[in-house]
Amino acid sequence: MSTNNAARRTATDRFLDIVETVGNKLPHPATLFLLLAAGVVLLSGILSTIGLTAVHPGTGKTIEVVNLLSGEGLRRIVTSLVTNFTLFAPLGTVLVALLGIGIAEGSGLLGTAIRALVLSAPKRLITAVVVFAGVLSNAAGEAGYVILIPLGATIFAAFGRHPLAGLAAGFAGVSGGYSANILLGTVDPLLAGISTEAAHILDPGYVVNPAANYYFMAASTFLITLLGTLVTERIVEPRLGTYHGAGSTLEPLSADERRGLRVAGYALAVVVVVLLWTLIPEDGILRDPKTGSILHSPFLSGIVAILFIVSLVPGIAYGWATKSMKNDADVVNAMSKTMSTMGSYIVLVFFAAQFVAFFNWTHIGMIVAIDGAHGLKSIGLTGVPLIVSFIVISATINLAMGSASAKWAIMAPVFVPMFMLLGYSPELTQTMYRVGDSVTNVITPMMTYFALIITFVQKYRPNAGIGTLISMMMPYSFAFFIGWTLFLLAWLALGIPVGPGAPLAYPAE
Repeated sequence: MSTNNAARRTATDRFLDIVETVGNKLPHPATLFLLLAAGVVLLSGILSTIGLTAVHPGTGKTIEVVNLLSGEGLRRIVTSLVTNFTLFAPLGTVLVALLGIGIAEGSGLLGTAIRALVLSAPKRLITAVVVFAGVLSNAAGEAGYVILIPLGATIFAAFGRHPLAGLAAGFAGVSGGYSANILLGTVDPLLAGISTEAAHILDPGYVVNPAANYYFMAASTFLITLLGTLVTERIVEPRLGTYHGAGSTLEPLSADERRGLRVAGYALAVVVVVLLWTLIPEDGILRDPKTGSILHSPFLSGIVAILFIVSLVPGIAYGWATKSMKNDADVVNAMSKTMSTMGSYIVLVFFAAQFVAFFNWTHIGMIVAIDGAHGLKSIGLTGVPLIVSFIVISATINLAMGSASAKWAIMAPVFVPMFMLLGYSPELTQTMYRVGDSVTNVITPMMTYFALIITFVQKYRPNAGIGTLISMMMPYSFAFFIGWTLFLLAWLALGIPVGPGAPLAYPAE
């Protein structure tokens, strides 16, 4: 038995060495986008010279590659560099959403709410609660990595269980279930903006709203919780054995924290009542003024502003009740602290925006999509094989490149229009990507917080390394991949939309 285990660890370590070596050789994502943008400009000149074309299946018009190496192309690059950046759809949406979440985090509301959820759970449900709380925490961006994962270890130790099992359960929820949530988070508007830009290659009027995957991702929350709980209790915890270190104590909520949660709850209730007032009446302010519909309404198109308010109001209320925020300066400082962490993201977006704009201008994406769609049809790769193949591709790329938005900014301009031509909506393509991107988060050293998680592990196992963490998390990755893929296929078989105003087919049936 021990020999077999050693052989498996050695094989895993070799595989991880390859992944780490390949990943470490990749340039910084911002540099990668700069190189890709330059490559698109160069490629446009080559493909234009050789006369690459395709016939648009909808209009019958011949599409030619636009040469950005020409005088006209270079003038367009120079004059549009700033607007490419400022008008890039994901930029504003993510920053606005994070302003509100920054207040909720800075006031202490998020951390206290997670502790309250766990402390109130029955002992037999503690694993499910930790995984569930991890999934919910990813709505606040990266807060779950810093707050929930070490808290999961503390909780398990307090219950006399192995702390690494609690850490693994929390990590599985936060990272393995990164796209699942019953709440909208910062990743939703971010990916929707990139998908919209990609859909414009084929359909300039198409808009993917930030809630486009909500139905599927909300349902997935309970699937990930179930799978994460089963893997923790049936596979991971038994393998870890008995923990012989010192236990931990999970501090109960203080009187100030309890009062803060009550006040934040009242504030949230007021916000919800106001939102319902704008939605329930047939002439509600946030319904579509022309049709009275909610599907194509200011409510959905303005969901980022609503997310900002829903985070801001309870956050301020909690801060006022607990005195963690005494004045407006404290509120602004919490927002500023969140924005200070976005510097690298803003730099990344500048170069990503140029790549996406250049790629769209050249028509290369549309031509590749048309030819690729014809190729897939000719070999019969459609339906279930196509969906599973795309999820595998997304999961594999995630092993070498950790940023969800960076990968999607590269993949979306090719796959979104290609799948549109095959009859799949951008919303569905984005859903497939999110499943694949999430399931390998827990086993890729390229994930931003991977080194931090290893540090957490070393608190309980000082000699732990990459192989330790990967071997512990790999069962989650396999279970999530198989379970989530089957869940998506069943969802599609039932014909349920993946979100409000999000058809499965293109054009919408």
